[in-house]
Amino acid sequence: MTTDLERILGYRDAVDSSVEIRKVADEMFALSCWTPDFCGALIRAAELTGTFENNPNDPVPGHEVSLAVISPRLFNAVEVDFGGRIWPQLQQQWPLIDYHGIQDVFVIKYQVGQQEELRMHHDVAQVSASIKLNDNYQGAELEFPRQNFSNRDLKVGEMVVWPSLVTHPHRSAQIASGVKYSATIWFELPIVNQQ
Repeated sequence: MTTDLERILGYRDAVDSSVEIRKVADEMFALSCWTPDFCGALIRAAELTGTFENNPNDPVPGHEVSLAVISPRLFNAVEVDFGGRIWPQLQQQWPLIDYHGIQDVFVIKYQVGQQEELRMHHDVAQVSASIKLNDNYQGAELEFPRQNFSNRDLKVGEMVVWPSLVTHPHRSAQIASGVKYSATIWFELPIVNQQ
């Protein structure tokens, strides 16, 4: 039996590649990413850090904790995995993107009486993604009004991916009950040489 510690530090029993990439909306794709067991272990590890809080310097503050805080080793394993497994699938859809690593991966938490929603915003990344970590809550869907899409029907462990910045503003609707956890991924922007 694999323990939470083995799953987090060894990135064991994490990968799920059972569902191939599919288009879910305009310039948006979904695919399987992590196993439900790994998602549960990640939630428990994030809670154990005791660091879910707003960053006052964040223009769109959320109750979140970076995987690098949970474990730098975990962050590195995710960066290697996504670069080798997820990014090539994205390049089939968007041939002009290049992998420059991951800017951040963080677990974000929504709860009645705490952070209940997240306002409309864009991410500053080359490509953004969100992984559904649990489903025992009501409300708090990740919504993309321009694309007429929400992640309501995605399964635990599935990832939805979209281009960042201008075309895909999104928000998290207000939570009605339970506690929602999701993982947000910001794939690094290309490095521009300044001369």
